Amino acid sequence: MRYGILGDIHSNLEAFDAVLAALDAEKCDELYCVGDVIGYGADPLLCLNRIRDRRIVTVAGNHDLAVVGKFDLVFFNSSARQAAVYAMQKLRPIDLEFLSSLPLTITTDDFAVVHASPHKPDHFEYIFTIAQAEDAFGAIDSPLTFIGHSHVPAIFYRDPDKVDSSQASEFYMRRNREIIFNCGSVGQPRDGNPDACYAILDTSVAKMRLERVPYDVEKAARKIIDADLPMILAERLYKGY
Repeated sequence: MRYGILGDIHSNLEAFDAVLAALDAEKCDELYCVGDVIGYGADPLLCLNRIRDRRIVTVAGNHDLAVVGKFDLVFFNSSARQAAVYAMQKLRPIDLEFLSSLPLTITTDDFAVVHASPHKPDHFEYIFTIAQAEDAFGAIDSPLTFIGHSHVPAIFYRDPDKVDSSQASEFYMRRNREIIFNCGSVGQPRDGNPDACYAILDTSVAKMRLERVPYDVEKAARKIIDADLPMILAERLYKGY
């Protein structure tokens, strides 16, 4: 099987469409989303439509749940709150019902998917460090877990004798190894690279890889400005921070 894994789309239609085109070229069997379809950008409804039309299996992110009242906006900064309110105004009852129905975790025969940490997934804790990863290993009964939330691609792994991290663009599964794989962000990367990010899992060779694809940042940023959303949400797209 060849899986496409993506997430943190954040209402950025231009980035999402670029990633979907790249995934079509990859000839993936199935697509999975690690959550946060909504938030920050100007096209929440169109991005959500893509998720449904393409039958992308999706877990709930904190921004997705915020617009349906399942995550308190008090935990967001002012820009994120404004974007959440904007999304609430753009989405229909059927869209809110769909977001409300999204699970926090999904487990398949090959991997698990969760937005943030497998440890208490409803708390939306970040995994930036090896110590944070140590708390997450073993929380889901799967040797491979895909996450997002930080918008920073990263790989954490536990071999029998150690927990470590890797910044490699390719990484292999192997016996007795557990992996937490952050697939980065489609719509708002924060690792200094503005290109949209996604991951591919090829079970035939037990390999995962990260890929980047450029998109029309200018158009996405202009839409944010035209929607009267905070300027910082447009500016950060150019630098990927």
